[in-house]
Amino acid sequence: MMLKEAFPVPKNEMQRLLNLSELDLDYSELFDEFKDLAMLAAKVAGTDISLINLIDSYTTWTISGHGLEVKQTPREESMCQYTIMGQPQFEVSDLLLDQRFAHKDFTRAPLSLRYYLGVPITGSEGHQIGSLCVVDTAPKNLSPEKIEMLKIIADQVINRIHTYQAIRELEGQVKNANETKSKVAHDIRGPLAGIIGLSNIIVQQGNGNNLSEVLEFIQLIHKSSKSLLELADEILTEEQQSKKLAENEVNLSLFKYKLEDLYGGQAKNKGIALKIQLKEGNNLLPFPKNKLLQITGNLISNAIKFTPESGTVKVDLSLIEQEQQHLLDLMISDSGAGISQEALKHLEEGSNLSTNGTSGEKGYGFGLELVKHLVQGLGGTMEIYNQTGSGACFNVKIPFQKSSV
Repeated sequence: MMLKEAFPVPKNEMQRLLNLSELDLDYSELFDEFKDLAMLAAKVAGTDISLINLIDSYTTWTISGHGLEVKQTPREESMCQYTIMGQPQFEVSDLLLDQRFAHKDFTRAPLSLRYYLGVPITGSEGHQIGSLCVVDTAPKNLSPEKIEMLKIIADQVINRIHTYQAIRELEGQVKNANETKSKVAHDIRGPLAGIIGLSNIIVQQGNGNNLSEVLEFIQLIHKSSKSLLELADEILTEEQQSKKLAENEVNLSLFKYKLEDLYGGQAKNKGIALKIQLKEGNNLLPFPKNKLLQITGNLISNAIKFTPESGTVKVDLSLIEQEQQHLLDLMISDSGAGISQEALKHLEEGSNLSTNGTSGEKGYGFGLELVKHLVQGLGGTMEIYNQTGSGACFNVKIPFQKSSV
């Protein structure tokens, strides 16, 4: 009888996931930012393949790599899950001689992998959020000197992630400056319109009194004021016409595309239909994407995990426009067996309950707790219930402020 495989989970898993979520990364947009470091790692190690991976609740995300095209791997199938257990590095000289990996698909053709070494990518709070790994098709061992060089590259990965964050913050400040410019244009419109109105009155009075010199001066004021008003109109028109999504913004159409791109593969691999639908409304209105990919992605991964083959996972996205704010409404439902009363109780109490999925996927017990924490941090709400004759449903509502311009 085959022994049940034990999957490693760090002792500080919840804190580790929070550290990763605070980076608020879009895993699909980072490849070019890190491909030089991935190539350098392969050159240093003398391997065919190197990958830069970040590990969240359910998925190992490959944000960049060299020698192998891969975007994501189920966490339970990833060798990198062993790298984040608190050790300086994790090395397997020959995968076929290790019972944890000998039966895995990646040891067979076409990949036929035999060697793995991973060094942790450590976040600012000391949690191991991912792995820089090198992989090859022949057994080997790396020298201590080469391993130290790989650790230096892993440090550069997290440094560059923090730089990437800083650039996003600067772009946000530039956006705020542009909004200030628009506000100034709005604010000067009123006074200038008043000046023009007053100028018209003085001009009319001046014509009656034949004050030619005064008239000439007033007409110049009138002309200049009118030009300023036209300039203000031009600034506002330009601002409106050139308005684009900022780095930290998405709209529903773009958000739908990103979710399909990131999680369509997971659903397809399990034979599940992932249906993402936009409700009627303004699907181009920008809103902050702060933590949204982490929230929605974990819920989609959870739904896929508990939905049997040939089942369906539905995601309904809508934006509810209100007087003082807007409300982002996310509805994730599946055709699985639903959530047990015990699991619902654990979620309400904020404690962990790990269960396995319909195809034996490992339940790490922290994904939904992380989602609940992130939603509450954004001032939102999450309702969880079972649908009659169907599976579970998660309804998340997150408010955000309307633009001041």
